[in-house]
Amino acid sequence: MDLFYKLSNGTSAALSLIPVLEEQIFRSSVIETVNAGSRIESLFAMPEGENFRIFAILLNPKEHVLLITSMETAGTYQSLTPALPAAHLFEREMAEQYGIVPEGHPNLKAVRFHESYAGKAPWTNEKAPEIGMIDFITMRGEAAHEVAVGPIHAGVIEPGHFRFQCMGEDVYSLEISLGYQHRGIEKMMEGKVSPRTIRMAETAAGDSSIAEATACAAILEALDETVPSAKARRIRAIALELERIANHVGDLGALAGDVAFLPTASFCGRIRGEYLNMTAELCGNRFGRNLVVPGGVKFDLEPARAEKILKWIDRVYPELKNALDLMFDCPTVLDRFENTGAVRRELAKDLGLVGMAGRASGLLIDTRYDLPLNDDPRPKRISLKHCTGEVMARAHVRYREIVTSHEFIIRMLQEELQGEIRSEYNGKIPADKIAVSVVESWRGELCHAVITGTEGTFRRYKITDASFHNWTGLAMALRGEQISNFPICNKSFNLSYCGHDL
Repeated sequence: MDLFYKLSNGTSAALSLIPVLEEQIFRSSVIETVNAGSRIESLFAMPEGENFRIFAILLNPKEHVLLITSMETAGTYQSLTPALPAAHLFEREMAEQYGIVPEGHPNLKAVRFHESYAGKAPWTNEKAPEIGMIDFITMRGEAAHEVAVGPIHAGVIEPGHFRFQCMGEDVYSLEISLGYQHRGIEKMMEGKVSPRTIRMAETAAGDSSIAEATACAAILEALDETVPSAKARRIRAIALELERIANHVGDLGALAGDVAFLPTASFCGRIRGEYLNMTAELCGNRFGRNLVVPGGVKFDLEPARAEKILKWIDRVYPELKNALDLMFDCPTVLDRFENTGAVRRELAKDLGLVGMAGRASGLLIDTRYDLPLNDDPRPKRISLKHCTGEVMARAHVRYREIVTSHEFIIRMLQEELQGEIRSEYNGKIPADKIAVSVVESWRGELCHAVITGTEGTFRRYKITDASFHNWTGLAMALRGEQISNFPICNKSFNLSYCGHDL
């Protein structure tokens, strides 16, 4: 019996083909496969009669495939987390949603504090806090003190609570409590599939609307057996890289602001708007809403508009490079960025960090290369030289990705785009199928997985944003730091609250 089913990115398979393993075989095979070089894309549960079925979706970068397996449980199983720290949040989520207890989990507590899907979260008994409460890690000693930040913050920022355990100015532990943005999007995606399905996916994380829509469209296309045209895939790829540039520019400007380097902060604040407006030129919306549709894209990119964006980039890009070079040449900025908030390579690997944060720690991971979708065009890989996991490395990775994204967009716009922008899409959702799509959003890998029920319905829809993998990395980056470095560490990751709170 095969332990895993191999699935290409953006494809579907009969649910009956996914192995259902005994608990110990499931556990050992997942641990061994991850230790051999694969990484956890998603780990989630679904009711199966009176029991639950747990699915593990792993990415094998050597074979460029997804490895999928599952097991059934009556409600308890031996936790994966002691052997695979990257599984810890997934297991807490399953406990919260369905009351499934991962025995031996070192820190089992709520993730989002929402009502359990099954009405039986394990901490709703007399020995654990009620939903909405949390037992934070605490330190003892007369010199120990706590600093609580949020959930309401001073700036225009989403809500999240950060609890620091300190000795003087030194941070010994940071615990991050989220859930304030929980909207139940995954549950709302279940049931009958309609044209609003992809529009709802766009709202999972507004700053990643194009990536979210692309991942959802790939799911719908896989189930309908629709292949978008080469022209549509190019337009999607251009939009994804514009989304990446706009967010990296905004974050680098915010980092400059956090260390009071105002020239770059003010320039990037304005220039970010230029790239958002380029996206609006593509589809009429600065965040790319309504561009991606099942079967392709809604708006064409005619030669005249391509030429307009090329001239726009030719005007703006030199200003951006000048603003960023000013910051990276400033000794006072470098002094704050270097050796601050480090997450070294081995720790990043153990925690399962992905995307920009993982690459900044020296991990050669990028789903555009590890797991290409539909043979989509992609920028060249960035250099990981000097990527040793601190704020400086995360800033440098952003800058390098800005450069390669520009080179890619310019090349795509200079090539004449031929063909239709939409393939015929019939909206077919067959029964009892599993489909998975992975897109490299600007934060990192974004995984959408769906299991269909009766024809035309989604039985389970699971979204795993890069932030879900990376929030623990931010907590570890603060250990041993001065608490005054929290703003730049936080901004260097710039993780999504709403993308986590699904």
